[in-house]
Amino acid sequence: MRRRVMPAVSALSIAGSDSCGGAGIQADLKIFAAFGVDGATAVTAVTAQNTTGIRAVQAMSAAMVQAQLDAVFEEIDVRTVKLGMLANADIVAAVAGQLERRRPPFVIIDPVLVASSGTRLLDEAALHLLRTRLLPLADCLAPNLAEAAALLGTACAQGEPDMEAQGRALLALGPRSVLMKGGHAALVEAVDLLITAEGTQRFAAPWVATRRLHGTGCMLSAGIAAGVARGYPLADAVRRAKAHVRAVLVSRQHRSSSSQPAGSEARVGSDQSIGD
Repeated sequence: MRRRVMPAVSALSIAGSDSCGGAGIQADLKIFAAFGVDGATAVTAVTAQNTTGIRAVQAMSAAMVQAQLDAVFEEIDVRTVKLGMLANADIVAAVAGQLERRRPPFVIIDPVLVASSGTRLLDEAALHLLRTRLLPLADCLAPNLAEAAALLGTACAQGEPDMEAQGRALLALGPRSVLMKGGHAALVEAVDLLITAEGTQRFAAPWVATRRLHGTGCMLSAGIAAGVARGYPLADAVRRAKAHVRAVLVSRQHRSSSSQPAGSEARVGSDQSIGD
């Protein structure tokens, strides 16, 4: 029997599943498709969540994650990999082993550590492995301010100088670049900083007033992965992904404005969500 050859898939999402479809694997696949990129997945955990919070989490076994990755890499030309929720130390180790072995051309890490609702999504043992084994494999690390602080064991950045300083400290842990996402900062604009050994690039956009925040961090990092898969340089991929997320937020704002009471809006840029 002739072996079936699968079509090439450019981007791989290694992340958790969101039961409401707004974040995680589901959000990543939507973004890949919007950017014209085929997507493969390896599910690390199943969550019961909606826009108000995460109610339950069931991690996959590390063996199951390993099996999914073996199946994908054996048959698919993976151009970019986006890492999201990794759930526990065993899964972090399994993913790190695969990336060390397979060496995909581009890896972006969205370090999902704690949900906006306060639910802890990665314990200390897993966090240590993420720092020591995964960060050196990353072409781009894309933390929000709370995630950056947790990785460094320090307080959250309060402004752009702090964001840049923490980005530089994270760069010293091994990633080739760090995108400090400023969606939680009290700034005049929604500012993200892309920090490399060569310098810092600033990406700013006006805030969008909306309470429909779910999944924006996932969308941004997935959009960057898709842009790089399409052949764009990293800075251009960041710019395009940020513009796409902002367009999604504006669309949500328009859809929900008629049903929200006056004064209930939250201002957001490109990174405020539950479990992003």
